Amino acid sequence: MSKPVVAIVGRPNVGKSTLFNKLVGKRVSIVDDTPGVTRDRIYGDCEWCGRYFSLVDTGGIEPDSKDIILSQMRAQAQLAIDSADVIILVTDLRSGLVATDADVAAMLQKSGRPVILCVNKCDSLGEPSPEFYEFYNLGLGDPVQVSAVHGHGTGDLLDRVLENLPDETQEEEEGELIKVAVIGKPNVGKSSLINCITGENRCIVSDIAGTTRDAIDTMVENSYGQFLFIDTAGIRRKNKIEDAIEKYSILRAQMAIERADVCVIMIDAEVGFTEQDSKVAGMAHEAGKGCVIAINKWDAIEKDDRTMQEFRKKLENDFSFMPYAPFIFISAKTGQRVDRLFELIKHVASSNAMRIATGMLNDVLGQAMARVQPPTDKGRRLKIYYLTQASTKPPTFVFFVNSAELFHFSYQRYLENRIRETFGMEGTPIRFVIRERGEKNDK
Repeated sequence: MSKPVVAIVGRPNVGKSTLFNKLVGKRVSIVDDTPGVTRDRIYGDCEWCGRYFSLVDTGGIEPDSKDIILSQMRAQAQLAIDSADVIILVTDLRSGLVATDADVAAMLQKSGRPVILCVNKCDSLGEPSPEFYEFYNLGLGDPVQVSAVHGHGTGDLLDRVLENLPDETQEEEEGELIKVAVIGKPNVGKSSLINCITGENRCIVSDIAGTTRDAIDTMVENSYGQFLFIDTAGIRRKNKIEDAIEKYSILRAQMAIERADVCVIMIDAEVGFTEQDSKVAGMAHEAGKGCVIAINKWDAIEKDDRTMQEFRKKLENDFSFMPYAPFIFISAKTGQRVDRLFELIKHVASSNAMRIATGMLNDVLGQAMARVQPPTDKGRRLKIYYLTQASTKPPTFVFFVNSAELFHFSYQRYLENRIRETFGMEGTPIRFVIRERGEKNDK
């Protein structure tokens, strides 16, 4: 991407996420006093003095930690550093200069990138406290006083960022971008799929359920087109949400579904369908998103020539509330059928955004009504005068009828199936709006 990248790094709990949210102007990263809340890289768009750049929030760096999660956070931060044009090192005035700050500073100096030293939690205006001058010992030049909570000093910080950004280049025109939310209950392999697609450890992968807590954006461009993948925290049952951080994560996952064009609903082949899977799928269905059901870990299943057919038949029954959604059996670990997943996503996104001419719709309606007569009740027959499409994402159709009461669900389902068959609307829910229109001579 042509937009420059600015990475915010530092040891845990110095206020990186608070600063990130202040600079992008909205609450994107989770902020909590618990060290290690931000684990992956979080991206946001930032603008200052007419210049646009991508801002990256990272998990806290503990250079010498042997903890599995902390070491992977360090690796994530290193990836952000490697892709950044400018780095903001955040330190904490209240705790003062500590050895970890020096270790992180040394790590950044080796990167060869411009580093701006930010001393956070300078909440008092006026002359800095004596502790502020300790940070000159890091050898990164003049520190910038900032209060991420109150916003003091952020303008000076952004001025310094602009001074160090590379010369502005002409941004390339972006093609059609498809936003894809990867959703599912914890530990089904959502982050593994993102890593498989990108070919790098873009998201932290661990057997510990709940490793991903934020929704992560990943740009992917290939022969199938441009995609923005949103890896979301696993969605658990509400009675299992024990801490406030996980409550934020579920809200983040719901927001990711709202942002997406297509939701890839991941199922664990080893576990099979659960009630929680239906709830996760229901969120995407209710939001009117295009849906693909991806059965992951298919490589771990012992198979014969009937295994997939039997599994699919059972899933069709389990997902009877969304019969339009296609199934695909994949392995995020081996990459099996991941290319086919891109084809499905593109097809489903096209269905979700499809707009059909009114004339064509009414031709299909006329043929369907000639084949199966509209229902009657007590000698009064349903009349459908007119059909038109009101909107897309999801496709929404308005029927003008003489009586909404006569328009039974079963006949609505029949007409929906005819529309789907004619226009190939796989993978997207369809909404019907029924409008009664009075008829003076209706008997």
